[in-house]
Amino acid sequence: MVKYLKIYKSFNIESRHKGSIILIGNFDGLHLGHQKLFKLAKNFKRKFSLKVGVLTFEPMPKMFFNKSLENFRISNKKQKISLLKKYDVDFTIIKRFDKSFSKIKSIDFIKYVLGAKLKAKFVFVSNNFRFGNKREGSVKQLIKYETLYNYKIVKPKPLSKSKKIISSSLIRKLLQNGKINQVNRLLNREWSINGKVKKGRQLGKKIGFPTANIDIEDYIIAKPGVYAVRVKKQNSGKFIRGIANLGYRPTFNQKKILLEVHLFNFSENLYNKYLTVNFLKFIRKEKKFKNIGQLKKQIKIDLLKAKKL
Repeated sequence: MVKYLKIYKSFNIESRHKGSIILIGNFDGLHLGHQKLFKLAKNFKRKFSLKVGVLTFEPMPKMFFNKSLENFRISNKKQKISLLKKYDVDFTIIKRFDKSFSKIKSIDFIKYVLGAKLKAKFVFVSNNFRFGNKREGSVKQLIKYETLYNYKIVKPKPLSKSKKIISSSLIRKLLQNGKINQVNRLLNREWSINGKVKKGRQLGKKIGFPTANIDIEDYIIAKPGVYAVRVKKQNSGKFIRGIANLGYRPTFNQKKILLEVHLFNFSENLYNKYLTVNFLKFIRKEKKFKNIGQLKKQIKIDLLKAKKL
C-alpha cells in the first residue's frame, strides 16, 4: 500500500503537523546519506511519538541563483515525492524559492518559520547548512536559538564510503563520468530519468532502430554515450529492456542534448506518454561516424552488449 503524503506549498500547515520533526534540505537524489537521515528520523518518530516532515525548495536554490545552471538535478520533483513516501515521511513542504523568500533574514526564518508557523520540535540539518538572506544563517545560529524557540537541532555525521562523503555533488560527478554502477550503489536503486516522449526527426526509424525521444528537462547530463536501460510507462509496474543514447548525435549534427531509447521487442506508439528510464550500465561514449552504414554496424554491436546484461 502506498503511503499517503500530505503536500503543502506554504508554511501554513495543519495543526496535526505542527510540533513535528522537520528535515530541511534539497534531498536531490535521496542517496544513501539521505536515507541514513530518514532512518534516524524514523527512530525519533517512534521514540517521541512525533510526525516527520520534510522542508524542501523549488526550484533548488542553487539553480535559482545561477540561471545558467540548466542541467543539475539528479531526480525531478515527482521522483522526490515518490521516494519520500517510502521513507515514512508524513508531510512535505515544497516551498517556492523566489526573490522574496531568498531575502528572508535568518533570524526571521528561525522565529517565524521554525518557531511560530511549524513549531518544530527537532530540526535535522547537514553540518554545512546555510539559510536566509545572502546565506547568513548557519547551524551555529540555529543551535544558539534552540531554547528560545523550543526546538532541538540534530546534525548527523555524513555517511562515507571508500573515504568519500556520499553527497549529491559526488553523485553528479560520477554521472558525468559515466560511473553508473557506482551511482546506483550510492542511490541504493537505479538512477532514472522521468520524462515525456516528444516527436523527433524520426532518424532512428529511418535507419531501422525506432526510438522514443525523451526531453531531459533540467536533469544533470550524464556522460554522453550509449547505455543499457530498462524502461516503464507511467502507472505500469512492468519494465521493458532497451538501449539508450544520451547525447548530441554528432553523426547527424544535432546541437541539443537528447535521450533516445530503443526498446527491445516493442512496437507501441509512445508519443506524449511519460516514461521512466532506469540506467543500468554505460556501454560506450558517443562518437561521430563517417556514414550511416558505420553507425548501423555499431548499433548492432551495442544492442548485443545490452541484451547480454
